[in-house]
Amino acid sequence: MVGDHCSLPGERPVLAQSPKPGLSCKMVLQAVGKVLRKSKGKPNGKKPAPEEKKLYLEPEYTKSRITDFEFKELVMLPREIDLNEWLASNTTTFFHHINLQYSTISEFCTGESCQTMAVCNTQYYWYDERGKKIKCTAPQYVDFVMSSVQKLVTDEDVFPTKYGKEFPNSFESLVKKICKYLFHVLAHIYSSHFKETLALELHGHLNTLYTHFILFIREFNLVDPKETTIMDDLTEVLCSSSGSSSNGSGNGSSNGAGAQNHVKER
Repeated sequence: MVGDHCSLPGERPVLAQSPKPGLSCKMVLQAVGKVLRKSKGKPNGKKPAPEEKKLYLEPEYTKSRITDFEFKELVMLPREIDLNEWLASNTTTFFHHINLQYSTISEFCTGESCQTMAVCNTQYYWYDERGKKIKCTAPQYVDFVMSSVQKLVTDEDVFPTKYGKEFPNSFESLVKKICKYLFHVLAHIYSSHFKETLALELHGHLNTLYTHFILFIREFNLVDPKETTIMDDLTEVLCSSSGSSSNGSGNGSSNGAGAQNHVKER
């Protein structure tokens, strides 16, 4: 965050040359204030600076992966494997990997630097068990996500690991909810912390994880395409091998272009 700078109490004054005759301190302050106001509204007195480019879309970074494996084949349900078992296994794995990926930049994701859970022009809210809408910082939101998912994947009644135990009727809807929240975390890393990820040289891991995750949720229709539209530009680049099967990508560019100047809430 950028805040106004002021001198600290008790700070020693800096000796300066005497001002020119007829130039009062008040006049100097007024002149400086006028320049600052002008530069704040229009840098260098010109048009406002254009919106910052999305660094994660730069070709030199999008081509970075830790493997060239065909994830489209990897996410497909193997023969003789129960669907719920496959969903449970993959969802648990993605939870651990996304949690680990976020932990690499968590020290940079603070209540001060990320005062809202924002991804591009969209702001997300957390909803508690009673359905109450909660505005929170990004680290708080991620903590809510990881804590609630951890509770679910370790619950034997929801994610059974013992032979013969049935999955609950609500299992698929719970998996969809988990995947939606995990997508928010991945999208926030790209939107707000890609520079840190790049500095740590972990962008290849992030790209690989994102590609695998997106192809998985598409394969089983686990997340509404409208939910992932916000990252369609990245998805189109990273998952181009999936061809025309990309859900909602046709609307991504038009929605993004028309939504740059306002914030959506979810």
